[in-house]
Amino acid sequence: MNIGLIGCGNMGSALIASCAKSSLSCSFFLSDADKTKSAALAATLGGTVSDNKAICDVCDFVFLAVKPQILPAVLDEIAPAVKARIASLTLISMAAGVATDKILSHLSPDTSLIRIMPNTPAMVGEGVIVYDTRSVSDDTEKAFRSLLQNAGLVEKLPEEKIDAACALHGSGPAYAFLFLEALADGGVLCGLSREAALRFAAQTLKGSAEMVLQTGRHPGDLKDAVTSPSGTTIEAVRVLEDGAFRGTVVEAVRAAYRRALERGK
Repeated sequence: MNIGLIGCGNMGSALIASCAKSSLSCSFFLSDADKTKSAALAATLGGTVSDNKAICDVCDFVFLAVKPQILPAVLDEIAPAVKARIASLTLISMAAGVATDKILSHLSPDTSLIRIMPNTPAMVGEGVIVYDTRSVSDDTEKAFRSLLQNAGLVEKLPEEKIDAACALHGSGPAYAFLFLEALADGGVLCGLSREAALRFAAQTLKGSAEMVLQTGRHPGDLKDAVTSPSGTTIEAVRVLEDGAFRGTVVEAVRAAYRRALERGK
């Protein structure tokens, strides 16, 4: 199977690296305006540096990992090659805020297209990738899921829900990093070294998330199990609630969602 990547930035490179770990036998063709990026990734994967049109001439899947403002020009450039291989090529777009209909307005309406929104933890195999499809066969969708299974959770979602999901999982790592940093700062304030505080905070967040995923228990239930009567944890929770911790996080997600809707207009 031939896999193409147009745009060799961090996220595109991470997803292609995940494809390289799949059970499918893949060859990789890479293109970027910065030739040093595509050359470096090609050296890592054993891939081939190419150009946008040539990638669409030979690949089964082509990841479009360019910035949203650049995507229209790339689509116009590859449109003839995509049309010529309409039955054997699937495009995968990860451009934030660019809806499927906008993408297809530059291409044939029956183009096989998967719109995805990944998040940065996909770089370490612990990401969330939501997606929706248009004119994609069951076999092609199965192959797509196999390609990205090592990147983390891969879940299909109606396109009208993708912006909402992105406000949570796409922006969510930034919220988590802020909390992790603050948690470590608290440890430093109490006398821990910076290195130890960051290590303990990161492992605590990782372990807490894994408890939710493995047990299936509601996070409120797990929180209650930690908060003993008149104990240290409930006192700390009281301070967080006084600071409108949960309400602030909810409003942050909603603000990101509103911004995504504005960008999509």
